[in-house]
Amino acid sequence: MVSMKNYVVVAALCLCCFGLLAQNNIEFKASNFKEDKEAFKTAVEHIKKGDEFRDAGNEAIYSILNPKKNFKQALQNYLLAQEFNPKNAELNFKIGNCYLYTNNKHKALEFLQRAVQLDAEVDPFIDFYLGMAYQLEMDWNQAIKYYKNFQASSRSKQIESLGRMLSKRISECKYGITIAADKKRVWVDNVEEVNSSLDDFSPCVSMDGSMLMFTSNRDNGKPSADGFEWDQDIYVSYLEDGKFTGPKNMGPEINTEGNETTGMLSYDGTKLLLFKEEDGQYDIYESRLKGSKWVTMVSFSPQINTKDNQTFCSFNANEKKLYYINDRKKGEGNYGYDIYFSQVMDKKTRKYEFPNSAGQKVNTKFNEGSVYMHPKGDLMFFSSEGHNSIGGYDIFVSKRKQGQWSEPENLGWPINTPYDDHFFALTASEKYAYIASNRKGGKGGMDLYKITFWGPEKFHQIDTEDYLLASIANPITDVRIEKSVEVNRKSLTVFKGKTIDAITKEPVEAKIEISDNSTGRVIQTFSTNSATGKFLLSLNSGKNYGIAVKAKDYLFHSENFDIPKNSEYNLIDKEIELKNIAVGSKIALRNVFFDVGKSTLRPESSAELDRLVKLMKDVSSLKVELSGHTDNRGSESLNKKLSEDRAKAVVAYLKGKGIAEGRLVAVGYGSEYPIASNKTSEGRQENRRTEFKIQAN
Repeated sequence: MVSMKNYVVVAALCLCCFGLLAQNNIEFKASNFKEDKEAFKTAVEHIKKGDEFRDAGNEAIYSILNPKKNFKQALQNYLLAQEFNPKNAELNFKIGNCYLYTNNKHKALEFLQRAVQLDAEVDPFIDFYLGMAYQLEMDWNQAIKYYKNFQASSRSKQIESLGRMLSKRISECKYGITIAADKKRVWVDNVEEVNSSLDDFSPCVSMDGSMLMFTSNRDNGKPSADGFEWDQDIYVSYLEDGKFTGPKNMGPEINTEGNETTGMLSYDGTKLLLFKEEDGQYDIYESRLKGSKWVTMVSFSPQINTKDNQTFCSFNANEKKLYYINDRKKGEGNYGYDIYFSQVMDKKTRKYEFPNSAGQKVNTKFNEGSVYMHPKGDLMFFSSEGHNSIGGYDIFVSKRKQGQWSEPENLGWPINTPYDDHFFALTASEKYAYIASNRKGGKGGMDLYKITFWGPEKFHQIDTEDYLLASIANPITDVRIEKSVEVNRKSLTVFKGKTIDAITKEPVEAKIEISDNSTGRVIQTFSTNSATGKFLLSLNSGKNYGIAVKAKDYLFHSENFDIPKNSEYNLIDKEIELKNIAVGSKIALRNVFFDVGKSTLRPESSAELDRLVKLMKDVSSLKVELSGHTDNRGSESLNKKLSEDRAKAVVAYLKGKGIAEGRLVAVGYGSEYPIASNKTSEGRQENRRTEFKIQAN
């Protein structure tokens, strides 16, 4: 009699044998598919086509070029063959290999593991690709094990470049162990409302964070030249109630029959840098916002757009330098993509000097993938496969010190992952940034992600906005181990608003001049939108700025912003009412300065008063009153005397510039006509002013 124990053993052995049989490698031989010869023939044809694309992809890798398109095309063929026979080790290996070089890298491990289960010696490179797949999972030690297994193999020793690559991969994993233990104080959230199942990348964000532009190859009705996907177009979305609106295609002025890709949205939001493909050549273009429409893009000069490929690009703070990615063969690494910059010669014609490399501190022997210049001018954010990456492209920052770029710093995890992390774009508040990544967990391909910087640890203080953000993010179990990411300690002041007619309230197109009051020099000029009157500009800390707003047939309007060196981020939203040149119209001269208790004009008043001189000369019939005003502190008689003396000082300046005395009247009103409450320091500052009023025209 057979015992129950023996039955269990026999059953177990049968199951094991069945499992072994289930893992049998089914080769693509006609003898294995006698019942389905036509389907077998079709599958073999797909494999042959896939092999051609895969070989081209491997050639691109060795040439330090982007192999993604080749591997995607190989995959499309291999997956069709795999539907026919999912139990072929070599085919599963090839599929896993291809996924590693696409934007769906996370799918590779499943197929590579299946290939090994079917045939442990499926390919001499299996350990190398398993190392890559485990690296993507941040299973650093397992990845190192497979890399070292391959390093010891005869195949790796036959190819010198593989030895260097293996050393780099192992270094990436070792640095990954370090960087994963130093989690940064950030949230990384998928911007689900704008992402698609295809590639969404290269985000550009307005300084106030209200507008997001990006590139996508989602279905736009325009198949790509190879027929395997859709052309790349540029889309725009707007922030409303904390969410972005559904993306809109930017239309034929921007998007043509070919591929267009976002480069940078200028700091004032009126210029879009992009690059487009034509006959396999990538060149940089610019489009400008005129009213409510973006005008047809214009190419940069031949100094920029050469026979090489020019791609992702960014202006520096004053738009006098253009930084961009170029595959010029004499770069720092002698191959691949490097960062170059070129100095502007003529902004109107987009004529630039011959480009220079950003230098060996920035460029590596691997690819640099994108570049973003911070509006303060001393920071460069860029993506690179080199430096101390933890795999794929990582985002780095370099600081400009004494004319040189510093050693780049990895922004850390979870901003960077072993996947491709690209295209850093920062808002002016420096609290938010946007990147693109093909990391695991996205909606498909490259996705856009929002980075929220926490800043220094504050365990007992959290404002309402931070609380709301915390309530929608994944809970953090131990914030004490997480380090802050220092983007920059100097913060921007963003001045936004619109210019309107003081009577009709209709938008007015105006020119805005920003002057450095310490020198009187105009450092930037902007135009407000012709359709809406809107404007957006940024001011670095550490300067006293004069802002002059001018429009034809209107009095100029002035603002003053004295921004301390270590000031925090400020957002000033102001509606500027422009007044017609008519009797009774008056303006405050915000950039006329006196020392406390004195009536001697300070030198930094010259720029403002020279604007007034020009107005008086342009409109020769004007007769005006210059009036001085004070707050209500102190003796009213002394205030009237001081305000009158200050008005007389302004009149004397104008007379010295050739304005006839008969056109000028000086009056001191003391504190008689306040325009704000004298109960606050801000109100008193508003009341201390010099005004200009038209008496005759």
